[in-house]
Amino acid sequence: MNQVMQRAPNRRAGSLISSSSTWFLPIIGAALFVLACSAQQGQRQSDAASASPSSSVSKTDGDSAAALTANLPLRTLTDVPLTGGATRLDYQSLDSDNGRLYIAHLGSDLMTVFDVNKQTIVGDVKDLKRVHGVLAVPELHRVYASATGTNELAVIDDSTLQVIARAPAGDYPDGVAYASKVNRIYVSDLHGKTDTVIDAKTNQVLTTIVLGGGAGNTQYDSVSEHIFVTVHGQNQLAEIDPNKDQVIGRYPLPGCHGSHGLNIDSEHALAFVACEENAKLAVFDLDAKKMTAIHPVGADPDVLAFDRGFGRLYVSAESGIISIFDRRGRNLEKIGEGFFAANAHTVAVDQRTHRVYFPLQNVGGKPVLRIALPSDKQL
Repeated sequence: MNQVMQRAPNRRAGSLISSSSTWFLPIIGAALFVLACSAQQGQRQSDAASASPSSSVSKTDGDSAAALTANLPLRTLTDVPLTGGATRLDYQSLDSDNGRLYIAHLGSDLMTVFDVNKQTIVGDVKDLKRVHGVLAVPELHRVYASATGTNELAVIDDSTLQVIARAPAGDYPDGVAYASKVNRIYVSDLHGKTDTVIDAKTNQVLTTIVLGGGAGNTQYDSVSEHIFVTVHGQNQLAEIDPNKDQVIGRYPLPGCHGSHGLNIDSEHALAFVACEENAKLAVFDLDAKKMTAIHPVGADPDVLAFDRGFGRLYVSAESGIISIFDRRGRNLEKIGEGFFAANAHTVAVDQRTHRVYFPLQNVGGKPVLRIALPSDKQL
């Protein structure tokens, strides 16, 4: 953003004033007054733009990407047009090993498959009514997608991109996790206040686990081999033992209202929880079983993505604000925050290339996939 430069008084002008006749003084004074007012007005405009980045930049202009990322350590590489309409997008799942990014295009009832190596669209999986959660499980050659329009989990073959099975998943299925040791899928049931457990081999429902509140996102911790779920209304993080399919712990998240988004850094035993109702990010110690810190983020935080190699957490929000943190020991340090794009509430990161993916529903009237890189790192 342009800064208003305050110039030093001109010494030659000062000597002229002192040697000029008195009639010249009012003219010089008036000129200086005009200059001061102009500078003050420019400073007010600059301050206003800093306080509200979106006010001076169209939220749907593709050519404004550089301005939008001014307060963030991100460099936009390109915008790739997406299929479907300029409608809401939701969760993503990135299979770095096979170079596939799976994007839930909720408002268009489809899941887009994107080749991150060739940067081209592979195809779409259609007839996924109001698709929310997406999870790729490469070892099974399956992709799982929760469709709230039909309250089911769709099972998709990752080679043919065909739906091979559908299983009931409660009332408003959302987040999806895979517990590899027991070969089971866990689906957040927001309205039913449960997690639905599905056998990954038979695609049949095994049981439902009562949570006592709306299930937000569901994630698998590869170290403890347990499932963790954010619980709406209770402002809790629930821990599920897949061997018993029972809740074995309920942990309070003080100061976190509307616990929803969830991401886990298994290596360092940390969980990160997005608190959508009061714009906070909670840090939870999975070993100590307690919340250890809480940080302010953009309004209505939603999807989180963690770059393990860089130890960097991206927090995307419905407000379009992106907050970026680096892990420092057992806590986080905010390194950037700012408006990125309208409805930039979903984010994914490629663990291999460190590229960051933001599906945006309306850039110039069309949906695009904005691809960015950290601007403060050597790649």
